[in-house]
Amino acid sequence: MWQDEILEELHRIRDEHAKSFNYDMNAICEDWRRKQAESGRQLVTLTPGKQSNNAVQPTEQK
Repeated sequence: MWQDEILEELHRIRDEHAKSFNYDMNAICEDWRRKQAESGRQLVTLTPGKQSNNAVQPTEQK
């Protein structure tokens, strides 16, 4: 099977980060938020585009 060294490294880094917070998702997310705030970079929140009411595949009308 084909292996991607970059993805393996990313998974290792993520696992080490999660392990440092005992896999507590709230603590992990709080750490990401803190790092974002400390980065000094301007953050942009994009709003979702208008959703269509058209189904990907037409449904039967009964």
